[in-house]
Amino acid sequence: MHADAWTNTSPDVMSDLVTAAGTDHVRLVYDYLDAGDLDACGSLLHDRVELELPGVPVARGRTAVLRAHRDHAGSAARHEIDRVVARDRSIVAAGRRITSGTEGVSLRFVDFFRIAGDGMVESCTRYYHTEPGRTGAAGE
Repeated sequence: MHADAWTNTSPDVMSDLVTAAGTDHVRLVYDYLDAGDLDACGSLLHDRVELELPGVPVARGRTAVLRAHRDHAGSAARHEIDRVVARDRSIVAAGRRITSGTEGVSLRFVDFFRIAGDGMVESCTRYYHTEPGRTGAAGE
């Protein structure tokens, strides 16, 4: 599922061990979210982690971020990652969030991660693809 996207790392990432560890942690975050294992996901998050999702207040701290992921997920979904770019403790992952069910609704997204000095996920900001002229989830 994620294997091909994670092999596209530049030589700069290989020389930066923190970024390389963070890239592995980000990959595991998606795997754990897809499996519904929030405890395992939480083990990869920095104590002061922040999560910004469209249309909801910023979640701060591990407990709040895990709650936001749980609430945001709604129905079961999986992430298909198409591209990952990592450099200088920043990781950008682009892909699709596919909701389980009979229709399998797909929504394109880009996640921007910041990695702490210890390799843990320090923040994530998610952006969804929408059609031009369409209003956001919060009526923006």
